[in-house]
Amino acid sequence: MILAVTMNPSVDISYHLHEFKLDAVNRVETVRKTAGGKGLNVARVIAQMEEEVLATGVLGGTIGDYIIQELNKSHIPNDFLKNDKESRNCIAILHKGMQTEILESGPTLTKVEGADFLGKYKDLLSNVSFVTISGSLPKGMETDFYHQMLKISQKKGIPVILDSSGEPLRKALLHKEKPFAIKPNIEELSQLLGMEVDGRISSLKHALDQELFKGIEWIVVSMGEHGAFVRHGADDYRITIPKIDVVNPVGSGDATVAGLAVALNRNQPVQEVLKTAMTTGMLNTMEAGTGSINMTKFDQYFDLVIVERID
Repeated sequence: MILAVTMNPSVDISYHLHEFKLDAVNRVETVRKTAGGKGLNVARVIAQMEEEVLATGVLGGTIGDYIIQELNKSHIPNDFLKNDKESRNCIAILHKGMQTEILESGPTLTKVEGADFLGKYKDLLSNVSFVTISGSLPKGMETDFYHQMLKISQKKGIPVILDSSGEPLRKALLHKEKPFAIKPNIEELSQLLGMEVDGRISSLKHALDQELFKGIEWIVVSMGEHGAFVRHGADDYRITIPKIDVVNPVGSGDATVAGLAVALNRNQPVQEVLKTAMTTGMLNTMEAGTGSINMTKFDQYFDLVIVERID
C-alpha cells in the first residue's frame, strides 16, 4: 500500500472563465470543488489506478470535515491527524489557456502537533510499502520537518517520493537520509542551486551533478509540454510526450507523482516506470477534474511516450 501525505490539505476551487477581468466583476458558472492539496491529488490518481492507497496529513475545522467527506465519497481510505484549526481553500482561475492561482497559507501548527503527526506517521508506516510526500508545510513547522519524516521512513526501509520545493526540499536533501525520488521543475532546480538552469541537456546534467542530489535514486525534472529529463542512478533519460489538448493542467504534476509511485511500487522496469509517470500526468491535463485520469485512455497515450537514454 502507498501512503500519500499532505501536510497542508485544502479544498481546491476551480473557476473556469472565458475572460478574466481585473478590477471588475467576474461571474462564473462552471465551478469545481475538490478535496485537494498536492498529496490528495496523488492519492486520488493512485486509487484510480486501482492501487491500494491511504491518505494522511493534518486537517481541521469545517473545511477539514468537507475534505474527509469527499475522500470517503471517492472511496479513498484516510487517516488524518485532526485539530480544531480551519484548513484552507485554494483557488485556481482558468482563462484563455492560462491559470491564475490564489493559495491560502492555511493554519499555524504547534510543535506538539508536529510531534503528534510524526508519531502517527511512524505508526502508519507499519502497513505501507511506499510513501509520497507532497506540497508545502503548514506554518509553524520547522523547515526540516520533511527530513525528520525521511529519517523515520529510512529506519523502516520504506522509499519516499518527495515532491516539494524551496527550503523544506533543500533541507531534506542536505542530509544522508535522502528521498528515493524527487520531481522538481526547472524553476525549482534553479532556486535550489542558486544558479540558472535551462532546458538544454548540458545544463540539466550539470545541475544534477551537484552534490545536493547525490544518493537520490530517481530525479524527474518535469518540463511541461516538453516532457521530462530523468536521472536514474548513473543513467540519464529524455522523455518526449505527444501534443495533447489541455483541458485543466491543475494537478498534472501530482498525477505524474502518482504514476511514478505506482510503477515503482509494482517494481516495473525503468522504461515502464517513466512512461507510466508521463502518461498519468498527461491524462490529468485532459480531464476537467483535478487529480483525475481516464484509465481507458492509458494504453493509447502510454504507447506515444518516447523514452531515450542519453550518453
